[in-house]
Amino acid sequence: MATLSLAISSLKPLGDRILVKISEAEEKTAGGIFLPDTAKEKQQVGEVVEVGSGKRNDDGSYQQLEVKVGDKVLYSKYGGTDIKLGSED
Repeated sequence: MATLSLAISSLKPLGDRILVKISEAEEKTAGGIFLPDTAKEKQQVGEVVEVGSGKRNDDGSYQQLEVKVGDKVLYSKYGGTDIKLGSED
């Protein structure tokens, strides 16, 4: 998956898209073993940071999205596009 680097401070998704900030990976296992960076799996849980305007219906009206800013979501492991805003992924 490609990473897109942007030099802007804010980003507003369009339509029925959302912007998710990925939660940090676990540093150690339940048994207390510390994991190196190469052994960590990509997280599939994140927090919704921005929400688009919604899906446009056939009659031109918008259908609001079910998620809102601050919700925790589970997403596909290889879904979406990784972006970098300033120093933050």
